[in-house]
Amino acid sequence: MTDESWAGWYRDRHGSSAVILTTDGQQLRIRVRGTDFEGVSFDGLGPVAGAPPEEGVFDLVDGALSDCVLEWDLPLPVLVTGTVRQATLSCLLSLRRADPDLYLALHLDGAVYESNRAEGDFAAALATVQRVLPPGIYLQTCIACAFSDYFPTPLRGLSGGLACFRGAKDAYRDAAGGGDVAGLWDRRTGFVQEIWSCREFEPRPAEGAGTGHRGAFPLELA
Repeated sequence: MTDESWAGWYRDRHGSSAVILTTDGQQLRIRVRGTDFEGVSFDGLGPVAGAPPEEGVFDLVDGALSDCVLEWDLPLPVLVTGTVRQATLSCLLSLRRADPDLYLALHLDGAVYESNRAEGDFAAALATVQRVLPPGIYLQTCIACAFSDYFPTPLRGLSGGLACFRGAKDAYRDAAGGGDVAGLWDRRTGFVQEIWSCREFEPRPAEGAGTGHRGAFPLELA
């Protein structure tokens, strides 16, 4: 996967800073006030090994950035009546000690399609955006892909816990429940960010085989 970089802002009680978020679809990286942070989830961004931040400059909880706000825009492909178009997804994430809240807004052709103001994770927020899109317009991201799923448990994280089965496509096309996904779990290619998109994207089926554990998108069962 090729890295993508997204410009944004970081804010906390110490002030605000322009930042660049970089990801390869799996690992997230950000440099704030001269300190590099990385992690697989937005709520798990910890200092890079060997580069501890100056004491008192950041609020860290369990070693990860907290009590701060991240805001950034990224280009997001969408399918409009079968043709790929580029939209812009604006992301506003509040990382609070208790629990994070997330707001997404998709900008396309002068219109804005929004999630709820305090979504609990990227999967739910993107599903909300998909539900308000006009007929014939579909997100082309990993969360909407035919080869992605979560492990069959009631819980999932803020981001980055979505398994990709692009290396076992034919087997996943027959998956129609949590048991099927659990049986395929060791054949996953890896984990991806919900807002990532790759060249092997295929739209998720609306029902039946291939809907795995979480069901069709935007309908989710877990």
